[in-house]
Amino acid sequence: MKELPLIKPYAMLVLPGLLVLAVSAAAPVEQTPPRHDVLDIHHLILGDGRVSTTAKPGFVLSCQTDFSHGFGATGAIPWIHSGTWDLAAKPQAQGKLEWPDAEFSIQETQSGLVVSRLIKGNGLPVKTASGNFPIAPSDPAFAYDRNPNSIRKQTVQLTLPADPQIAAQPSCVSMGMIGVALNGVAIFNALDAMGRDAVAHEVQDLCSGHPEPRGMYHYHGPTPCLPGETQNEQLIGYAIDGFGIYSMYDANGTELTDADLDACHGRTSVVLWDGKPQNIYHYVLTREYPYTVGCFVGTPQHLRQGPPPGNGGPGGPGFRPPPPPR
Repeated sequence: MKELPLIKPYAMLVLPGLLVLAVSAAAPVEQTPPRHDVLDIHHLILGDGRVSTTAKPGFVLSCQTDFSHGFGATGAIPWIHSGTWDLAAKPQAQGKLEWPDAEFSIQETQSGLVVSRLIKGNGLPVKTASGNFPIAPSDPAFAYDRNPNSIRKQTVQLTLPADPQIAAQPSCVSMGMIGVALNGVAIFNALDAMGRDAVAHEVQDLCSGHPEPRGMYHYHGPTPCLPGETQNEQLIGYAIDGFGIYSMYDANGTELTDADLDACHGRTSVVLWDGKPQNIYHYVLTREYPYTVGCFVGTPQHLRQGPPPGNGGPGGPGFRPPPPPR
């Protein structure tokens, strides 16, 4: 593997349990414009039913179309009201677990003229916490979401194009990992296993994450544990087609919504990409469904993922057969 020369004003190095930003030149300090929130978090539009077989703004172009066998949060949900939901009223799973053995790295590689990003990790959150899973019967959240899954180490390896290209046609997003945040946590699409708005229905933890049956901890949307998400046009992760996922505020500090974005939940604007201001296409993280990626504008890459043999989370070693899908 050939290392590329350092030509950027910064380089990212991620070690187990440690995220380091090495700065080679001091950048001028710019005053951040005041933020302007557009959405009312007490009346967010519920995304239920917004699943499509074509690319449409505000919808998920899902590869899976049959959700009749899915499991998830059940019962009366008091924070959902007639087509809207209240983010402030939604409970969280209890607990705050640190993960000192979290691993995540991004390395640029070159083969001939092709430059790629090699992403590796074990799926655990780097320098950020999670809640306690499975959700305990003593946790008030258990009344709404009895998530039985434990967080477990994964094997994640992904090679992305460093210069992704827009494909001839958009493509559907799968259930499972469609991107990765810069703290090593998987990003899933906006749907739960029943095809509903996962961010609205499912109970997540203090970082808005939770595990699925194989133990992969993931986010479906915004998380307060990624500081960059509330900054202006800040890279917070990568989709598996290579395009960046950026924060929810534009250069002027105005919150971005579906009305500002295309059918795949992205737009073209000047952002910092590989250390340089570039006018490029990118996805946008929003507080409005579908939250991250509604469809892929590029070509999604093959993803190697899954629990390594003999590794477990806080519940103990080993990998047990998963409970029914949720």
